[in-house]
Amino acid sequence: MPNGGGTRAFVHVKSFVRRGRRPVDGDLITYEVTNDSKNRANAVSVRYPGDTASKKQKQTGTRAQYVTVRVFGFIIVAAAFSGKLPFEILLVYVIFGGISFLAYGFDKAAARSGRWRTPENTLHVLSLLGGWPGALMAQNRFRHKTKKEAFRSLFWVTVLANCGILFWLTTADGSRFLQAILKS
Repeated sequence: MPNGGGTRAFVHVKSFVRRGRRPVDGDLITYEVTNDSKNRANAVSVRYPGDTASKKQKQTGTRAQYVTVRVFGFIIVAAAFSGKLPFEILLVYVIFGGISFLAYGFDKAAARSGRWRTPENTLHVLSLLGGWPGALMAQNRFRHKTKKEAFRSLFWVTVLANCGILFWLTTADGSRFLQAILKS
């Protein structure tokens, strides 16, 4: 029943602008009313009070993540072609990025159908091993693992750790270590 009067409308969970949690009876919400093909009132653009994340803000975050992946891809390709990194490192990023993208896609499908899920630690290890660009693309593409703050925080720790290791591999010590591994 509308709290301040007005039209009573059917509210579908997919009509929520942000789907961070499922609504429960008694939650206060705001919405706009549209009519369906049978002229019944339906709520659209449903929000909890104080929920300010707009579609434009969400798109800006997505754009920033795509730019991050593109810039990183440019840097890693340039480093490989300039001889700063062996091409095997570029190949590692491509392979683990693809595996990560697929792992997120399969996990999202499993979450929807109630099947066995990919453990979060597996997703983090893939990111740490160089799959984070694919994981970032998958998070945006599948809208998966984007709400759980603990997961997101640890994800960014794996990204920073991976980039730190990559930077170290461009130093003299890292280069010697890498050459020793590649020769064995």
